[in-house]
Amino acid sequence: MGTLEEKKHLITRNLQEVLGDEKLTEILKQRDLKIYWGTATTGRPHVAYFVPMSKIADFLKAGCEVTILFADLHAYLDNMKAPWELLALRTQYYEAAIKAMLQSIDVPLEKLKFVRGTEYQLSKEYTLDVYRMSSVITEHDAKKAGAEVVKQVDHPLLSGLLYPGLQALDEEYLKVDAQFGGVDQRKIFTMAEKYLPQLGYAKRVHLMNPMVPGLTGGKMSASEEDSKIDLLDNPANVKKKLKKAFCEPGNIAENGVLSFTKFVVFPLMKSGETFKICRAPEHGGNAEYSNFEDLEAAYAKQDIHPGDLKASVEQAINKLLAPVQEIFKDPKLQELAKKAYPPPTKVKGNASAAADEVTPAKLDIRVGRIVEVSRHPDADALYVEKIDLGEEEPRTVVSGLVNYVPEEEMQNRDVVVLCNLKPAKMRGVESKGMVLCASVDEPKQVEPLLAPEGSKPGDRVVIEGYETGEPDDVLNPKKKVWEKLQVDLKTNDGLFAVWQGNKLISKVNGNPVTTKSMKNAPIK
Repeated sequence: MGTLEEKKHLITRNLQEVLGDEKLTEILKQRDLKIYWGTATTGRPHVAYFVPMSKIADFLKAGCEVTILFADLHAYLDNMKAPWELLALRTQYYEAAIKAMLQSIDVPLEKLKFVRGTEYQLSKEYTLDVYRMSSVITEHDAKKAGAEVVKQVDHPLLSGLLYPGLQALDEEYLKVDAQFGGVDQRKIFTMAEKYLPQLGYAKRVHLMNPMVPGLTGGKMSASEEDSKIDLLDNPANVKKKLKKAFCEPGNIAENGVLSFTKFVVFPLMKSGETFKICRAPEHGGNAEYSNFEDLEAAYAKQDIHPGDLKASVEQAINKLLAPVQEIFKDPKLQELAKKAYPPPTKVKGNASAAADEVTPAKLDIRVGRIVEVSRHPDADALYVEKIDLGEEEPRTVVSGLVNYVPEEEMQNRDVVVLCNLKPAKMRGVESKGMVLCASVDEPKQVEPLLAPEGSKPGDRVVIEGYETGEPDDVLNPKKKVWEKLQVDLKTNDGLFAVWQGNKLISKVNGNPVTTKSMKNAPIK
């Protein structure tokens, strides 16, 4: 089983943080660690789940007793991300998917305990403890604890405030020494450390994985279609999604493709195995790496081309997915997948229901060229622009950019314009569109978005994953369509314009809309 140091190294390698390091050492001196990892059974598990799976493999190698909790009740409490009637089906799907992933990486299932939250969370004792917990925890602490985990909305449901307390109680009811999770769980973990002792229960050790960037650059999320490779994606889909992945030459900071090798590929390699970059002889020939640090250094020096890294990661992903997909050829599991995640229903003959669905396909966004610009006669901060949008006549658009972009820079500039807002009078001049900008309030900064490379006036701009469907003629102001969609529009760390993590791209050539320098800024 190895020495205490070896066990501790396996338990803590690649983690971002350990809370309770001394306690961890104390326990390991006496016996093996009991640890649990919980997953709320919401969206379909995807390839990023191999990150915690590879840590679970580490824990088992270190002799730990590992419990995997399918947190079905949590899935329901988190803003009802999983409807009650689908909960049992989703939990079955998670169990099948997680077990298949563990088999894919040669983890012996008999060493694991699998528990469903509702098996014990509806018991009399647990329910009483939930009430005891709610009598000592403040609303402020509960809200703060769930800030990065529970879906944040303007009018939160009470269930979202209960969520962190239940997660703390799970540690006691699963009789573990430690809980493992992402660093986004940190506030829940520190809350558990503060409040469990107030109920007379022990404080646990907390082991935290870093948040691994998704393949598009942000957090890999089950709600962002292109940032995740589904476990059942075929090799063609894997190739397509990796092709879109953000993987800048020499950039090792926000690189989901490189991160995947660090947190999944290298930890799972057996002794003597290497990670191989396959290249043609004229590009330097094949290169092999036995540890992540050497690969990262070579990528930072641009010795490895992003295309070659993607090709090697693509092979690694397909190798991981093949055994999972073999298991899911079982007709019963295919049926389960369909029932647990039914496709969104479009009611035939009920066109209004489909039309009422607020999706970014409703937006008419186009590339425009400013052909004329002047100051507004009655407002110092406003420009009046004539913008060529590929129509017979240029449109008049009023923009509050005087204090941010000099007039000479506005002339003949390519911009990105929302064209189907209801026309509005701005200090007496009718504006028939809006120039989209990255904008922050403190300190006030505004930067017009940059049109996709190679685009011309009138080219449509769409959001990846929402390319089909015709935009509304005019967005309905009463239904606040623009307001509902605008909250999820922003620039990301890679300076791309995104909606819920999906890039804004030219419908003509697929090139992205970007911003010059403003990262993580709302677009308005």
